[in-house]
Parts: sequence; structure tokens; C-alpha cells
Amino acid sequence: MTNKEPPNYQRIVDDLRSRILSGELAAGDKLPTERELQQRWRFSTTIVKHALTLLRSEGFIEGRRGSGNYVRDRTQLVRRAHSRDLRKRLGSTSPFARDSEAAGRQPSWESESEKIPATPHVAGRLGIRPGDSVMHTKYRYLADGNPIQLADSYEPLAVTGGTQVEYPEQGPIIGVVARMDFIGVAIDRFVEEVTTRPAMPEEITALALDPRSGRWVISIERTYYAGPTAVETADIVFPGDRYRLVYEMPIDPWSPAKETETP
Repeated sequence: MTNKEPPNYQRIVDDLRSRILSGELAAGDKLPTERELQQRWRFSTTIVKHALTLLRSEGFIEGRRGSGNYVRDRTQLVRRAHSRDLRKRLGSTSPFARDSEAAGRQPSWESESEKIPATPHVAGRLGIRPGDSVMHTKYRYLADGNPIQLADSYEPLAVTGGTQVEYPEQGPIIGVVARMDFIGVAIDRFVEEVTTRPAMPEEITALALDPRSGRWVISIERTYYAGPTAVETADIVFPGDRYRLVYEMPIDPWSPAKETETP
């Protein structure tokens, strides 16, 4: 029994992907033009275009209007969920900034805060009543000027209202854990729920995703707690090809069970 040949478009995809992964085609390199690929493979324009569309959807290449297709920089930031929120001295920077700097990237972000009444969904996550006042902060994070992450944060003003850290980006310190420490609220844990889903139109725009690729994003619902009290909840969104999640979970030390004598 003979192996079935892959479809013609898949042969182009496999070849170019292999050359990218091996480093033969490096980040920023220009791919052969559609005409050149046509001549090399002797396939139709439709097949070549389909192959390039698949490579874009996989995040390997990007199209530049009027210039052609280029290998994307697929360097990922590493988000270490166990160590990223260890307490730092006052004046510490944000976890995103630490992630970016560890990857050799220059971090920056845009933010906008306003006081709003909590929706029923947000109130449920924070354990407060719908309509209670919360600080809503919208973030867009960039690494080397490229958008890489979005976040919507909600903090109950019953916790931060009237303090120096009421507005997350305007106080003397940055970062949820450090800010809460500053006002004497000791965060002792956080819970994250991770899912994937198609990007919404506004996320495609904010993250500069290729709308032709039908891009998916990783969505994290995170809530910080100080004892039983939720002090911040956030919705975090980023493309999976730009961030790598690393979860390091401590395990209770093992101790041998006490042997029991049998009669």
C-alpha cells in the first residue's frame, strides 16, 4: 500500500515552514514572490495563495502591503505564573515589564482608568453587589512598540478608594501585589482560568492581527485574593504566538506514612 501524496498546497506549506523552523529563513527575511513560488512548484496561483494564507494563519509569515510576504518574528515573551508575582520592594515595576525585559524587549503600555458601577458579572467575580463602585482600567501592552497583550482590570473601590493607589497607574507604585501591599492589603493567592477563542473585531485591531487569518487568542480570567476578599479581577487577552505561559506549581513535601503494625 502506497502513502497518499499530500495536497499540493500542503507541500508548499511544509517546505516553507521547515525552512523557517530550521533558521534557513530567518525573522524579517522576505519570502519568494507568488510568481517565483509558482514557477518553482509549477502549481496554480490559487494553490500558492492558499499555502501562504495557511502560513499566515499559523503565525509564520506576515504580509506587507505592496512589499510581499516576510517571516514573522516569533520570539515569545515568557509568563511565569509562579514567580511573576513574588513580592518586590516598593517601586517595583509591573509583571509585564519584567517579562519583557527578561526577553530583551522594551516594554511600554497604554492605560485608561474610570470609576464605573460593577456589572453583575464583575460583581460576582469580586464578591460585591452589582452597582457597587469599581475602578475599571483598560490596558494595551507593547513590546518593542508592537502590541502584545490587552487587559481589563476591575478593583473594588471599597478596598482602594481614597488611597494613594486608587488609580492604578497614577500612584507611587505599580503592580497589583505591590500596590496592595502599600495600603496594607496582603494578597495571598490568585486564581486563573485559561481558555482559547476567536479574536473579536476590536481585539484584531488593537493587537494588529491579520484579519484574513481567522486568528485565535488566549483569554485569561484572573482574580487576586487577600484572604477571602477578592481585591482585583481582570480579563487578559493575547495571541498565543506572542506569549508562552509557564506554570510552576509547588507540591507539598512528601513524608512516609507511619507504618502500622498488623496483629
